[in-house]
This record gives sequence, structure tokens and C-alpha cells, in this order.
Amino acid sequence: MLGTIVNVGCILTGSIVGSFVSRGIKENYKTALFDGLGLATVGLGANAFVSNVPKVTYPVLFIASIAIGTIIGTYLDIDGHFHKLLEKAKGGSRLAEGLSTAILLFCIGTLSILGPIESRLNGNNTYLFTNATLDFVSSIILSSAYGIGIAIAALVLFCWQGSIYLFAGFIAPYMTPALMGEISVLGGIFLMSSGLGILQIRDCKTLNMLPSLLVPPVFYGLMHLLFGI
Repeated sequence: MLGTIVNVGCILTGSIVGSFVSRGIKENYKTALFDGLGLATVGLGANAFVSNVPKVTYPVLFIASIAIGTIIGTYLDIDGHFHKLLEKAKGGSRLAEGLSTAILLFCIGTLSILGPIESRLNGNNTYLFTNATLDFVSSIILSSAYGIGIAIAALVLFCWQGSIYLFAGFIAPYMTPALMGEISVLGGIFLMSSGLGILQIRDCKTLNMLPSLLVPPVFYGLMHLLFGI
């Protein structure tokens, strides 16, 4: 768990640093920061999407995953419940937007998923230390734009990576490059969606898409059970 603890510490530290940096920044500079953050998020998402599409075995699976997952998420109104949970906090809806972006950025990535598995099975924290460095920089930028509330993402990351760490022995055999490719493609779509929200181009209610992540593992599990592949 050392790697996860370091990762969480970096997010908390970065959030504190970013919140202090934001003090005294004029509104026009904050607007420029939001624009830059939105474009960077779209760029990261596009890169994750393009670089991982060639790795997938079933090219249309991510489309089906988005369709099925979004319908489920919309029915459950994940995005609406998340906003209601934070509406009493300072900067409610704005914080919800930033926090959802932070959670997706910190949790839905190859390093954040494979890191706890590698740490548990081989005692290697390299992935998590690398992820911690990236998250430190990202949390500074996000908290300077959205405030100290971004630190809440550290708790989500701890639960996420902690769960993967505990069940690493069971999960590892199923985390094939093809499945990781599918998850990374979906993560790229989520980030592009968040970026569009930050730029105020369109609110795609990204959190409602999260159930999409369950579709590829279920699909691959069924293919293995029914056809042995």
C-alpha cells in the first residue's frame, strides 16, 4: 500500500499548494486557466483514445459500452446525485465539475489500475510513484482552478486503488492488454467529455457514463465462459 499512500499524499499536497496559488489571481487569469485546463483535458483524452484503439480486439465494443453504460447511468442519475451531494459546499456545481474531472483523471488510467496490482503481487511501486508525480502536478492545476475541494479525490483514489490492491490476485489474470485497451479507450472518452464541460461547450454529464466501465469486463468474461477465449 506504500505506493497508494504516496499517491494520495501527492494529491493532498498538490491540492493545498494549488489552493494557495489561486489566491489573488485575477478573474481574467482564472478564465484563461479554465480554458487551458479544458483544452489539456480534451488533449489527454484524445491521446488516450487514439493510442489505445489499435490495442482493442473488438473495435465496436467501446461504442456499445458507452451506449449501455450511459443509459444505466442516466437511469440512476449518477451525475445528478453527485451534484446534489456537493451543492451545499462552497462553489457547489463548479466544484462538482472539477472533482468529477479529477476523479476520472486520477483513477481511470493504466498506471492507476495496474499500479496496485504490480505493488501487491511483485512489491514494485514504480507505476504508483510515477502516477503520484503526474497526479501531484494535475492536482495543483485543478485545485488552483476549482479550490481545495479537489482534495476529496484523494479519498476516492485511496478506495479505488486500495480495492484493486486487496483483490489483485483475483483481478490480475483477467487484466489482458485487450481489456486494458478497452478501459483506456473509455477513459479517453470520459476525459474528452469532461474537457468539453470545462470549456462550456457541452455538458455531457460524464459521470453518467461511468457504468460503461463494467461492460468490457462482463463481455470478456462471457466470451471466456461461452467460447473459452
